[in-house]
Amino acid sequence: MARLGVNLEAIAILRENGVSGADPLMTAMLAELGGADGIVCSLREDLPYIKERDLQLLKELVKTHLNIQTPVDESLINQVLSIHPDMITLVPGNKPGSTPGGGLDVLGQGSKLVKLMQELRDQDVVICMLIEPNIHQIKAAAKIGVDYVELHLGLYAKADDLNERNDHLENISSVSLAAQKLGLGVAAGQYADYQNVMAISAINSIEEINVGRAIISRALSIGMESAVRDMVALVH
Repeated sequence: MARLGVNLEAIAILRENGVSGADPLMTAMLAELGGADGIVCSLREDLPYIKERDLQLLKELVKTHLNIQTPVDESLINQVLSIHPDMITLVPGNKPGSTPGGGLDVLGQGSKLVKLMQELRDQDVVICMLIEPNIHQIKAAAKIGVDYVELHLGLYAKADDLNERNDHLENISSVSLAAQKLGLGVAAGQYADYQNVMAISAINSIEEINVGRAIISRALSIGMESAVRDMVALVH
């Protein structure tokens, strides 16, 4: 059974645009009441919707599992570490360093990431990397010693052709199993929604699925707790 992480980025964007009542902190509390297994948020300069103060308050309020995503940037990583989240997920930033499938290019940044991992090993935090479901990227991530990988679902979710989508799903399944055999925990995220999440949650080697915009969109109609409960029923 997979766990559900609720990503707060979409509600933070609404707040930034002046939408009344758009509060990431309240959203996190309601998500947990609705059955979420964790809360996911980002600290990054190119998408400055979640503030450092938000993270500090979330650390105090979140009772489940706090996962903070950030690019490979020393200053941002140090800010995240000062919050002491349960997990830090390294993601591509707005500079070169991502792959066509949307993930962090572990192969291309090998030496830089090896040094970073050596520094992070002294911290009491689980380390995850957002990567595309590519076996070479998986092997590179395992080699440098991360704890988890989060598989980017963009290519799968955006595929218009059914056969192409099934091919991507089969690849996600085989890559996640390979990651598990290499000793990595496996999560999935980016573009998960109410239509495709059951197929992802059926993959036994995927332990956690992070969902954001789909839940927030539904919550605008039926409320956050109900929207999360609907997603929990599909993921669990």
